[in-house]
Amino acid sequence: MPDGEAKAISTEPLTEAEAVWTKLVKTTYLDPKGVTRTWESAERRTRPKDSDIDGVGIVAIVKKETGPEIVLQKQYRPPVDKIVIELPAGLIDAGETPEQAAIRELKEETGYVAEVLETSPVMFNDPGFCNTNLRMVHVAVDMALPENRDPKPELEENEFIEVFHVRLADLWAECIRLEAEGYAIDARIANLAEGIEMAKKFGL
Repeated sequence: MPDGEAKAISTEPLTEAEAVWTKLVKTTYLDPKGVTRTWESAERRTRPKDSDIDGVGIVAIVKKETGPEIVLQKQYRPPVDKIVIELPAGLIDAGETPEQAAIRELKEETGYVAEVLETSPVMFNDPGFCNTNLRMVHVAVDMALPENRDPKPELEENEFIEVFHVRLADLWAECIRLEAEGYAIDARIANLAEGIEMAKKFGL
């Protein structure tokens, strides 16, 4: 991470005229009993017209003799005013497939070149609050490739990302440790870690 500590210095209401990335929506709907109700939510303004998703999350796995490791990131997020432990991720561009977006975003944010393994169904991040969705793209990072020996991220001017690896077997314990140190844990990582722990517990 760069020198200095990122932090929020003020918050204020965002006007419709200023909003570039999001908009607020009021939906009127009928509930199962036929009662008319309203719901407040947020939507992204950036989803390409030819896409059914806003972006991709990337489960990047590095095979090592000590066991598979997952590529994670530390990145300050103003809405929670904390550094968040996240998976690599990003918005999809017009004309891109989820797989193409994942390979591009991984290269930009981490410098790694990867091979696509599989892609998830569409997932909704917080459907009670917003319509934002994504597909999780699983990729393999071959550390023997010359381009992965000294990866060079291609970050934008306003991106400050620290990349690190965690053994999949230790992911749950690492989430607990990192939260205790003051980091926020992205739900996609926590859910993955919890799933691994449940698989261990139930012998799946």
